[in-house]
Order: sequence, then structure tokens, then C-alpha cells
Amino acid sequence: MNKNHAIKNNLSRRDVLRASSLSLAALTLPDLVPASVLGKSAAPAPSQRINVAMIGMGRQAYYINIKFFLHNPETRVVALCDVDSWRLDNARRAVEQHYAQNTASGKISPPFLTKNFREILARPDVDAVMISTPDHWHVPIAIAAARANKDICCEKPLTLSIAEGRALADAVKRFGRVFRTDSEFRSHRCFQRACELVRNGRLGKIHTVRTGVPAGDVACPPQPTMPVPPELDYNLWLGPAPQAPYTQKRVHPPKSYDRPGWMRVRDYCEGMVTNWGTHLNDIAQWGLNTERTGPVEVEGAGRYPTEGLWNVLLDFELRYKFADGVRLIYKVDRPYVRFEGERGWIQAEYTGRKLTAQPASLLKSVIKPDELHLPLLSEKQDFINAVKTRGQTLADAEVGHRTCSLCQIGHIAIQIGRKLKWDPDAERFENDPAANRLCHRNYRAPWHI
Repeated sequence: MNKNHAIKNNLSRRDVLRASSLSLAALTLPDLVPASVLGKSAAPAPSQRINVAMIGMGRQAYYINIKFFLHNPETRVVALCDVDSWRLDNARRAVEQHYAQNTASGKISPPFLTKNFREILARPDVDAVMISTPDHWHVPIAIAAARANKDICCEKPLTLSIAEGRALADAVKRFGRVFRTDSEFRSHRCFQRACELVRNGRLGKIHTVRTGVPAGDVACPPQPTMPVPPELDYNLWLGPAPQAPYTQKRVHPPKSYDRPGWMRVRDYCEGMVTNWGTHLNDIAQWGLNTERTGPVEVEGAGRYPTEGLWNVLLDFELRYKFADGVRLIYKVDRPYVRFEGERGWIQAEYTGRKLTAQPASLLKSVIKPDELHLPLLSEKQDFINAVKTRGQTLADAEVGHRTCSLCQIGHIAIQIGRKLKWDPDAERFENDPAANRLCHRNYRAPWHI
């Protein structure tokens, strides 16, 4: 390949179209021309909106994620993907009803529908994707999206292994895509305020951080093989995961948005240790300013089910040490983050969004103009802002990977059963081949999927 051809291939669709904007200005554009054609403006016309495709339309996408993109004047939902046709049809109706009610003429362009995410990524009218699939599909789809020059917002936890996370972060950087880890906890005032006070030295030197997650995982007895529901493409749902017989509690309840069983099966999710753990430990990393590195030591213990289909941790407690001596204690408890320093402590609770401190006067501290001010905005608006400016989000692929890997090295320590030393630069355990093999668990070269 010659040099000029390589340079041309590295240009994004936005770059090419922006360079051609003068010649395009005289054209009459249909309603769903990609937002990148004419760039973005403060008051977006239909042709200037960011065209978003939803990949995965389970309960999180249906009740939470899609609503933001439907109601945001800067975005338009143009495509939907799910391997469950019942969920796909529900999403279609939601999109069509919203735009019919909020379009002056009442006439709309129906969204493109597919069960195969590859058809989404092949569409030139898609600027960005919101990935809300089960965890085992996150990295294969996200890397394919990066290669297709789509910007990516992806549900947490991002990955099933440390090797997957490194591959994802490297791919996003290589292809120059905007990426947002879709955790909303940095958007809650109590967590942002706690980190802002800690980062500005109000507690003095931090010596301990404590994080907790709820006990949401339970055991499930062995399940019989069942007929696959007609609305589900089960083979495509499994995708990169090992072949396994269909049973309802492995996937999700048919024609329902109840909590799915896949969240408790390690081929598809690691359970609460990463599920809620990536929320709370992201705040710990943000407060410690370690969001692009990690601890140097970990040990812990946990309890798994003794038999049955669901095999994620039921209970655990993990202890980490960072290079500067700070300890992180992470366990099943309730969702909170507590920073302890030489001048007192600050604790942020998810339930009630409550912030407490000792001494209480810490909460009245004013952050001065010349001090660090941490941003406070919704996670998806952060994503949209970065898509428009080509800037960096508050929790990009590297940050999301580092938070997920912090949880994962703890999970590995539980499986190995001893204290482990971790090199956050090399992302390897020191002199421990058995532990390092687990860094690649469930890793399946996602760009070949």
C-alpha cells in the first residue's frame, strides 16, 4: 500500500465530508443525512443532528438509554438492532411514536431494523452507536464499530477480561474514535462533589478508600434444556460465547424486561464484582486520580454457588494497595464510596444521593476559581459533546478498561487464592503464570467475530 492510499484510508468520513462542505452546500439534503456532512451548530437543524444507532434493546436500553437520544435535540435515532424480534419491535414503536408526536408534519422516516449489528455498522447514515448488549458482546461490537469509523457509547462493564479491555482501548485510539463508558455515577452530584473535595486536598493525604456494592446475585439450580422462543435468534445471541443449550435463565425472560439470567453466568458477565463494581470503583479511581493506571497489589476472598447454572460470586471482599500506599477495600455491602484521609473522611451514598463527612464542615468548603473543578453533566451528553468537538469524554475506553480491570484483578485474586502483585504499566501479574492466564479468560480476538 502506498503512503497516499494509507493516509486516505485513515481519514474519517467526517474529515472527508467536512472538506467537501462547500460543494455540498448547494444540495437539498434529506432529513437523515449524517450530521457530519455539514458539521454541527448551536441550533441543530435535522441535517446537523448526530445520527445514532441503538445496538441491543434490552431493559437498560428500552427504559433508559434510548430515551436520552430520542429527547435530545442534537441527536436522532435512525437504526435499531436486537436479536430478539419482540424487543426490536417494541423499540421501533417507541421511536416511531416519539418522532410522529414531535415532528410538525407528523411524517417520519422509520428507523432501520436488523438483528445483525454488522448491517448497522455498514450504514453511511450512522454517526454513532449506543451498545447495550450483554457484556460478552461489548468488545467485539465496539472494536468493529471503531473500525467502521463510528463513535461509541458502550454500557458498563466494558469487558470480560483484561486482555479484551486492552484490545478495546488500543483499537479506539488507533482509529481515532470518540468513546464513552456509559456509567452515570460521575453525573451524580454527591460523587462528583466528593471527588472534587478529595482532589483539591480537603482531606489531606488519603490513606484508605472503601467501596461497596449491593448483594444482587443468587444461586440457581441446574436448568433443563428448553425450546428457543421463536422471537429469539439464540445462535446470534451467543455469538462469541461458548455453545450452550438454551434455557430461559441463561438468557432473559421471553417477552419481558425483567432482570436477565445472563448477568449471573460468567460466560456473559462477571456478576456484581464488575457490574456494580465498575460504577463505584470508577468513582474511587476518579477521586484518587488513578483512572489511567491501577493498584500494585491485591488479595481477597469470595464465595461462589456450589452448583447450578448461575456461577458468579455471591459474596466477596477485596483489598488493594496502590503505589503511593493508599489502600482500597472493596466488598459486598451497599453502594457507596468513602475516602479517608489525615484530616477526616467523606462518604457518598448511591441510595438517596447522600453526602456525609467528618468533620461536617468539609461539606461547606468552597472550591476556589484557581482549583480543580470536576465537570458535572450527564454521561450521554458528555458523549454527544465529544462527538461534536472531537474531544475526549470523562470516561473514555482507557478509563473504562482500567476501572473494569481493577475489579477483574480482584476477581482473579479470589480464584487464585493468594495475594498478587500487579504491574499496572505492563498489565501483568509479577511472576505468576497462573494468574496471568486468567487475564485472557473469555478473550476471543474480537475483530475476527
